[in-house]
Amino acid sequence: MGSVEKETKVFDSEAASSMVKELRGEFLSGKTRSYEWRVTQLKNILKMSEDREQDIVKALHSDLTKPELESSIYEISMLKNACTLAIKKLKQWMKPEKVKTSLTSFPSSAEIVSEPLGVVLVISPWNYPFLLSIDPVVGAIAAGNAVVLKPSEVAPATSSLLAKLVGEYLDNTLIRVVEGAVAETSALLEQKWDKICYTGNGRVGRIVMAAAAKHLTPVLLELGGKCPAVVDSIINLKVAARRIVAGKWGCNSGQTCVAVDYILTTKDVALKLVDALKHELEGFYGKNQLESKDLSRIVNLNHFDRLTKLLDEDKVSGKIVHGGERDKANLKIAPTILLDVPQDSLIMNEEIFGPLLPIFTVEKVESSFDVINSGTKPLAAYLFTDNKKLKEQFVMAVSAGGLVINDTVIHLAVDTLPFGGVQESGMGAYHGKFSFDAFSHKKGVLYRSFAGDAPVRYPPYTKGKLAFMKALMSGSILGVICALIGLSKN
Repeated sequence: MGSVEKETKVFDSEAASSMVKELRGEFLSGKTRSYEWRVTQLKNILKMSEDREQDIVKALHSDLTKPELESSIYEISMLKNACTLAIKKLKQWMKPEKVKTSLTSFPSSAEIVSEPLGVVLVISPWNYPFLLSIDPVVGAIAAGNAVVLKPSEVAPATSSLLAKLVGEYLDNTLIRVVEGAVAETSALLEQKWDKICYTGNGRVGRIVMAAAAKHLTPVLLELGGKCPAVVDSIINLKVAARRIVAGKWGCNSGQTCVAVDYILTTKDVALKLVDALKHELEGFYGKNQLESKDLSRIVNLNHFDRLTKLLDEDKVSGKIVHGGERDKANLKIAPTILLDVPQDSLIMNEEIFGPLLPIFTVEKVESSFDVINSGTKPLAAYLFTDNKKLKEQFVMAVSAGGLVINDTVIHLAVDTLPFGGVQESGMGAYHGKFSFDAFSHKKGVLYRSFAGDAPVRYPPYTKGKLAFMKALMSGSILGVICALIGLSKN
């Protein structure tokens, strides 16, 4: 008896074009413009997150051995919070914003209307494959767009689950998931979108931006970079160490775009900081940290080898003061601290995105700002100090997507702050209302009646009309009155 092979449907440029055409047709029907459609989809995302929490936790563990606490809190709860906020605030966000008009257009009224962009593409990463897939989708739906989500193939269990859950819980005439790798992503990028949101590395970010440019499509790019933590001497060392550990190894083993990438401190603080970090690491993850169940593994062999290369560079390998153990079979690298690494080493010039933490020493803490500014602008930068003047200098001198004083990564949970990069760490921002705005066009609308039609704006032009128009454009009521007196004498 012959075997029957299941035909695999190829998703190529033609299939992508057909899908976008269908979605655009549905979008143009006006269905997404209603509050009812948007809030229903948001409530369904919330229900999906609650109903299928254990399935999501299992998928994240399969892809990254991510601890349940990190999955539940940093991915699922963060997503629920985003949904809950959008549901609560949606009517307010959708409401036209009344704005003042000028003397030039008197009598008139004006407002800013938020309208959906159309059909948007969200390309998500593998490190937080649930949160960073659905969080931008929440903003896109709240703003009234049709959405295609392309999850990362590097996190296959979560990608597969997302395709299944979106199919079950959301309106598939307007919200789709496309699984696949480079070929499928390339097919999607060939299409004309109304916005593309990409989270990932700068290399692929450039490819996305180049593809978008062909259609003059706007992009929201959440990239990354080397996020520094500057540590002053005037601090609570124990609390600072705990927060650095939490913001490095407690966030997916450093595989986080805003994780602490390296530390800048003075020589007199460095050794004390190393001891404090070692103490907290042992308290959190035990003596044999390579076997801790509370640390994620490296996502795949390619990234394991990349991190190994950073550690094994001749000028770096002798700088390890804690950790360095590896388990290639299980894709595990122990939390590793390196002291006095050279500035020209690979580990100080590439985004680490893993459990390695180099400490670079400077003569005085203020010099740290020059070191940061000598590189590309990071997605986040951190400072630990109780020195008020140093805090002010840091905020003024350091350009980054976001800054946090005396903590790490926690700014992502503050929905009133925009989350986004600058220059090579990204462009555009989202979270909270910023997500709604990121996927909306702010349409200015001016209302006038047929009354108050001033002949002075029409030809034939005279010196009196010129004087009046100049006064009108300057916004000076007194000038307008004087100009009118002059006109009346002509």
